[in-house]
Amino acid sequence: MEQQMIRETALHGLRVLDLCGHATQYCGRMLAQLGADVVLVEPPGGASTRREGPFLEQRPHPERSLPFAYFNQGKRGMCLDLEQAQGQSLLRELARSADILIEAEPAGLMERRGLGYDDLKKINPGLVMTRITAFGQSGPYAHYAADDLVALAMGGLLYLGGYPDSEPLAAYGHQAYLAAAQFAAVGSLIALWSCEDGGGQGQQVDVSMQECVAMALENAVQFVDLEDTVRRRNGGLQRQAGTGVFACSDGMVYLMAGGIAANRFWSATTDWLVDVGAPGAQALREERWGDMAYLASDEAKERFEAIFLPYAATRTKAELYEEGQRRRIPICPVSTSADLLVNEQLRHRRFFQDDAPHPYSGALLALPGAPYRLTGTPWQAGRPAPRLGEHTSQILETLGYEWQAQQVLLRAGVTG
Repeated sequence: MEQQMIRETALHGLRVLDLCGHATQYCGRMLAQLGADVVLVEPPGGASTRREGPFLEQRPHPERSLPFAYFNQGKRGMCLDLEQAQGQSLLRELARSADILIEAEPAGLMERRGLGYDDLKKINPGLVMTRITAFGQSGPYAHYAADDLVALAMGGLLYLGGYPDSEPLAAYGHQAYLAAAQFAAVGSLIALWSCEDGGGQGQQVDVSMQECVAMALENAVQFVDLEDTVRRRNGGLQRQAGTGVFACSDGMVYLMAGGIAANRFWSATTDWLVDVGAPGAQALREERWGDMAYLASDEAKERFEAIFLPYAATRTKAELYEEGQRRRIPICPVSTSADLLVNEQLRHRRFFQDDAPHPYSGALLALPGAPYRLTGTPWQAGRPAPRLGEHTSQILETLGYEWQAQQVLLRAGVTG
């Protein structure tokens, strides 16, 4: 069999400018993993994301932010003050040879700096300019200020997060920013493909965080369309008897005994509990348990918990999962971060990079890798996240700025 030729990386030779916003950094990281030369452009004081914890050894410092170290792995970094005319001029020079520019400034700000898409395409017609904002570049909300929490709320997802008897709760980790970053990466590559396939004309990719979040409403829209009902928060509580999150000896499991294919799963779960001698399990064979209205009642939920929880308390997540799988019952462990690090499937596929060096301290970190495998152009972790201004001099040299000219820019606060 002829051996397959393997190129270095999928995006080898691609040049990307990442203007270091909350919503851009994951997009830039994904492109860097695929081999693009991604330059992180920060203001001289550093990106705000450097000040976001948790911090290495719980010591707050712009160079010890763990999220920054993860999201900006594989990039080069430079400092540039885009509020100054010289800084704006330098970005135009960088954009002249870039393939993609990713930014997340408020709508209209880049135009006021003379760095909007219409400005940049004059010097680089093939540029793909990807713009991530809370509500997009147009519309009545385009100029509203918003962060991750607001985007979750305005996209509808926040309403589904939390517990029925409390206010909505946002999931940890800036999920709206991450959703926008993923769509931005896909949109950027589609636009680049179109550019290369259609005469070298770039385009603007307008990404709305609100719209990205609205795409993640699971089946909430179908509930409205098909049943004329609005889904409510359940926060891990039983939606029906036997369906929800339940405690066990070393954590929690999610079980779905009622609901979809209720009769089959319910009877299999009942057989399980009867076989192991769970007290009261015979009562689960009563005809009323086949009534969806009864399954949704508080009485049914409490009765099921009274039977299942004492048994689950004597078993681990792994034991419950294994037995549930054997009986073809939908059940799964609720994994903690510590569980993921030792998960045999993830370890088999080497999902975690166990020896990623922290750029400031040199400590070795365990970082998630890419959730895909390319046989011909594999992903790469790349260099550690750049220290503040680490590659400014190197990048300026490629633009023709010698040491003395670089010092002038540094003293003027244009670079850092």
